[in-house]
Amino acid sequence: MKKLGLLPKLLLGIILGIIVGSTKITFLTRILVTFSGIFGSFLGYIIPLIIIGFVAPGIAELGKKAGKLLGITAGLAYGSTILAGILSFVSAKTILPWLITSGTELASNGLTVEGYFQIQIPPIMGVMTALVTAFLLGLGMAASQGKTMYNFMKEFQNIINMVITNIIIPFLPVHIAGIFSKMAYTGEVVSTISVFGKVVLLVLLTHYFYIFIQYLVAGLYTGRNPFKSLKQMLPAYLTAIGTQSSAATIPVTVRSTKTNNVADEVAEFVIPLCATIHLAGSTITLAICAIAVMALDGVWLSFSQVLPFILMSGVTMVAAPGVPGGAIMAALGLLQTMLGFNESQLALMMAIYIAQDSFGTAANVTGDGAIALVINKIAKKQKER
Repeated sequence: MKKLGLLPKLLLGIILGIIVGSTKITFLTRILVTFSGIFGSFLGYIIPLIIIGFVAPGIAELGKKAGKLLGITAGLAYGSTILAGILSFVSAKTILPWLITSGTELASNGLTVEGYFQIQIPPIMGVMTALVTAFLLGLGMAASQGKTMYNFMKEFQNIINMVITNIIIPFLPVHIAGIFSKMAYTGEVVSTISVFGKVVLLVLLTHYFYIFIQYLVAGLYTGRNPFKSLKQMLPAYLTAIGTQSSAATIPVTVRSTKTNNVADEVAEFVIPLCATIHLAGSTITLAICAIAVMALDGVWLSFSQVLPFILMSGVTMVAAPGVPGGAIMAALGLLQTMLGFNESQLALMMAIYIAQDSFGTAANVTGDGAIALVINKIAKKQKER
């Protein structure tokens, strides 16, 4: 089992959960549901800590860097992330109604099943309190340039990373199994599974469309052939599919970017920075999957609901850890507070997100190359002045 990747384990958990729930083995279903309840409560507790552990050090690190190109790069990266989110909303609202109709909404067979017991683990603060605290600490560390608090927050971030790597990720398939066993027991699983594959396909098509748009715009600005530039970034795209980490793909992304005639100093500055702040692919996945999961319950999110979520998720995912599912972990709090997700919907969201996480990461790093092309042209103009 240790040799299996997260996605195979997740699929195995879904299959086992469906089998247990469909066969109406009540005591096994209740055991899984009990675990899911405890795990869900732990997730609620850890979410504010994840936000502080990710956002505060990320803002502090950005603040310690200086220069006009930093601001331009950060602005382009954030703007690209937001545009990706808006495109995903348009894509979801256009296509999903054809995939999720009233006939595919969750429908229970009347049966219910509950866990044997529950353990409540209240979070030490609310999500928005955690976000404001993270901003305060991050901006304060950047302004004071002190090392004591910064080192403490980096150690805290490492602890949170270990919690995600050693607790949340390994036990997530069991949590998902519990959710799907309950859905299978109550008869809600068929409609959910039927939509899953279609939503993932829509996410991938939106990824590819947006990647092309990025390189088309970069090509128009720099005069480079977008298809040739995209071809040079293919090694980075394929590597990211395997690593599922923008950070782990940095060496390959830098090398691929340099083959597009981007100056060494620009590539070595832009790519590591964008690996933490440019999350267009992840944002596309989050927005489309969030709309799909809510639509399964008959709730269609409006643009006025999704846009603030997109704007905030672009910040909370800053410096998300280089582990599978890092972006979704950072966005869990916003899904709860801004979009009204419950525990079951969060579990579905994690399942469908992680199912294509490697492709979201690949879209992120490929887009980094387009930003590097633009920054390289801007840097050349600055030198000519």
